[in-house]
Amino acid sequence: MRAVSLAALLKKHCDNEVELIPSTGGVFEVVVDGVLVYSKKETGEFPDEQRLVKQLANS
Repeated sequence: MRAVSLAALLKKHCDNEVELIPSTGGVFEVVVDGVLVYSKKETGEFPDEQRLVKQLANS
Protein backbone atom coordinates (compact mmCIF):
# COMPACT_ATOMS: atom_id res chain seq x y z
CA MET A 1 0.00 0.00 0.00
CA ARG A 2 2.84 2.39 0.82
CA ALA A 3 4.42 1.73 -2.58
CA VAL A 4 1.17 2.67 -4.32
CA SER A 5 1.09 6.02 -2.53
CA LEU A 6 4.75 6.56 -3.48
CA ALA A 7 3.92 5.93 -7.14
CA ALA A 8 1.03 8.42 -6.97
CA LEU A 9 3.28 11.03 -5.34
CA LEU A 10 5.97 10.60 -7.98
CA LYS A 11 3.47 10.81 -10.83
CA LYS A 12 2.08 14.00 -9.30
CA HIS A 13 5.50 15.68 -9.11
CA CYS A 14 7.16 14.30 -12.23
CA ASP A 15 6.29 15.20 -15.80
CA ASN A 16 7.93 12.04 -17.11
CA GLU A 17 6.48 8.54 -17.29
CA VAL A 18 6.77 6.94 -13.85
CA GLU A 19 6.34 3.20 -13.43
CA LEU A 20 6.43 1.19 -10.23
CA ILE A 21 7.40 -2.41 -10.91
CA PRO A 22 6.34 -4.72 -8.08
CA SER A 23 8.08 -7.97 -7.24
CA THR A 24 7.63 -10.62 -4.57
CA GLY A 25 8.31 -10.07 -0.90
CA GLY A 26 7.27 -6.41 -0.87
CA VAL A 27 10.11 -5.21 -3.06
CA PHE A 28 9.69 -2.93 -6.05
CA GLU A 29 11.58 -0.76 -8.47
CA VAL A 30 10.81 2.75 -9.69
CA VAL A 31 11.44 3.40 -13.36
CA VAL A 32 11.19 6.84 -15.00
CA ASP A 33 11.16 7.00 -18.78
CA GLY A 34 12.65 3.51 -18.90
CA VAL A 35 15.51 4.33 -16.49
CA LEU A 36 15.75 2.65 -13.09
CA VAL A 37 15.85 5.39 -10.44
CA TYR A 38 15.25 3.35 -7.27
CA SER A 39 15.29 -0.31 -6.34
CA LYS A 40 14.03 -1.50 -2.99
CA LYS A 41 15.28 -4.88 -4.14
CA GLU A 42 18.85 -3.53 -4.13
CA THR A 43 18.64 -1.30 -1.03
CA GLY A 44 16.36 -3.44 1.12
CA GLU A 45 14.58 -0.35 2.43
CA PHE A 46 11.75 1.96 1.48
CA PRO A 47 13.02 5.17 -0.15
CA ASP A 48 12.86 8.60 1.44
CA GLU A 49 9.90 9.91 -0.54
CA GLN A 50 10.83 13.60 -0.48
CA ARG A 51 14.43 12.90 -1.47
CA LEU A 52 13.25 10.79 -4.40
CA VAL A 53 10.83 13.53 -5.52
CA LYS A 54 13.67 16.10 -5.40
CA GLN A 55 15.96 13.74 -7.31
CA LEU A 56 13.37 13.36 -10.08
CA ALA A 57 12.72 17.11 -10.17
CA ASN A 58 16.43 17.80 -10.65
CA SER A 59 16.91 15.28 -13.43
